[in-house]
Amino acid sequence: MSIGAIVSAFTKFPQFQFHLHHHHHQGTFLYNFAALPHSPSSSRLCVCNNIVTTTSSSSVVNPKRSISTQPKPPKPASNNLDDALVSFNRMFKSTSIPSIYSINKLLGSMVKLGHYNTVLSLIKQLHLQGVPVGACTISIGINCYCHLNRVDFGFSLLGSLFKRGYEPDVVTFNTLMKGLFTEDKYSEAKNLFIKLLGEKQIKPTEVTYGTVINGLCKSGNTKIAIELLRSIETLNFEDEGMVYCYSMIIDSLCKNRMICEAKNLLLEMTKKGFSPNVVTYTSLIHGLCNFRQWKEVTELLREMVGRNVFPNARTFNTVVDALCKEGMVREAEDVLEVMIKRGEVPNVVTYNALMDGYCLQGQLEEAQKVFDSMVNRGLQPDIISYNSLINGYCKKRRIDVAMYLFKEVSCKGLNHDIITYNTMVHGLFEKGKCGAARELFSEMLAGGQSPDLCTYRILLDGLCKNRLVAEALSMFQAMKNSEICYDIDCYNILIDGTSKVGSLEIAHELFNEVFARGLQPDACTYTAMIGGLSQKGLMDEAKELLMRMEEKGCLPDRITYNVIVQGYLNRSESDEAIVLLEKMLAMGFSAHASTISMLVDLLPTRGQDPTLLNMIQKLVPRT
Repeated sequence: MSIGAIVSAFTKFPQFQFHLHHHHHQGTFLYNFAALPHSPSSSRLCVCNNIVTTTSSSSVVNPKRSISTQPKPPKPASNNLDDALVSFNRMFKSTSIPSIYSINKLLGSMVKLGHYNTVLSLIKQLHLQGVPVGACTISIGINCYCHLNRVDFGFSLLGSLFKRGYEPDVVTFNTLMKGLFTEDKYSEAKNLFIKLLGEKQIKPTEVTYGTVINGLCKSGNTKIAIELLRSIETLNFEDEGMVYCYSMIIDSLCKNRMICEAKNLLLEMTKKGFSPNVVTYTSLIHGLCNFRQWKEVTELLREMVGRNVFPNARTFNTVVDALCKEGMVREAEDVLEVMIKRGEVPNVVTYNALMDGYCLQGQLEEAQKVFDSMVNRGLQPDIISYNSLINGYCKKRRIDVAMYLFKEVSCKGLNHDIITYNTMVHGLFEKGKCGAARELFSEMLAGGQSPDLCTYRILLDGLCKNRLVAEALSMFQAMKNSEICYDIDCYNILIDGTSKVGSLEIAHELFNEVFARGLQPDACTYTAMIGGLSQKGLMDEAKELLMRMEEKGCLPDRITYNVIVQGYLNRSESDEAIVLLEKMLAMGFSAHASTISMLVDLLPTRGQDPTLLNMIQKLVPRT
């Protein structure tokens, strides 16, 4: 099935709309609510859905902190943190005591914006002002703690509810279960769910089961989620709730690369009378795209329209992104054109996928055109947009343009993330600008951006490739002293770097340290050490290490064979080299051009050696 068939399938769809939501994490403001004054309100906990069902966005640790330093999410003009804080302060400046209902409504609006720390801080202020808070206010606090990955504090508040004589409702328990699953506390979430079922005081709803199934899927327990799905099919829940549960499981199966099982579950779903929605289909389309099953993608798109389910922005973006990753950017452009014709407005995610696709192909001019087109359409590029372009220019060694874009990020009010810094530092090292790379790393630390393991790999690799091995070793020692996480890749970089500058003794110490630290050496580790031995002409040791590598179950790769073969050829030991080349070819590996060149250079000294000539004929690709 051609890609054109997929584009053709898209053309049959009418207009439709869809909205995406994104979730982020933030820091935690901790406060003990045990001392909060008791409220004379109703003893039955009643929590509105618009308070407990929220999505997170930017983080504010303290209401007095400058708001301008925080990235602000899209929101209605009158529904932002500044307005909410002004309203909160105005309540307590008036002569009359504000109603707890008004306070809770205001806190709820801030929860919906994701300002959980601020809400917790304001609840503390309520206590200091002597305002009696009730079950609803405390439940807001529970919800905030769960969103901040401090479900333990949420349960502390639950205990205070019971002590005050309140009876938590199912929404509160749904929130706590979701919090447990978010913190990967699968066992505790399961036990809470079983307890609710056993005591029968609170009847689980579709949301309860959906929360549990979603949590099970995200924690890798898809099989248990399917069993739970089977058990609730007899409870006569609304179709919408059942479709949600099916969709979560299908999405999980696709992410676990269990495409056949996902397709079978979709078939079962329809046979039982549940109609898949756009989320269901998009999840399966995403899975099929990952397996390059374009024919099935086309068939599924046609099935969608046959059921009057129409692709949304996420569906289009899924196909565009998959095509771009496969290098089929022109086909992705065709899908984009159909997307626009059908009335679906491309968003930043769409353009980012196209830009990344062109950058991966090295077509920076086309990527820049996509960037400009996005801006001309009134869309604001995000940090992912800039990261794609910066990475593309760095790979082309156009470091000046990359640095211009790097500086433009701040001018546009965006914040550099770890990917931006890593890409730029790597680009500077590749260009040989070690001083600038160091300065940028220092700037990154001064700006409060924490380096990750990838950052340290880039630093070690950049220093070693620029023959600043002593500095790389010093940094690695500082990493170990500071208990910074490191892995086998860090050792591979250093073993290779020290070997290439002739510090074989240090390389050998690092190689032995790999085993002492309990790390598992890979082909790169052995190859780096074999390369160091070969460079010194220690071919017996290199051959012995190659044998030991195979005995340990670590198979040599193409680079390993070429490295040791070149070591033998440097010593004019062509017989040993040819034996290894025969073995390399038998394993399906090819020789480097430099290896073939070294073999050809031996012809004047070996004359018309038939063995050597035969090997050269095997290695030289036929035209």
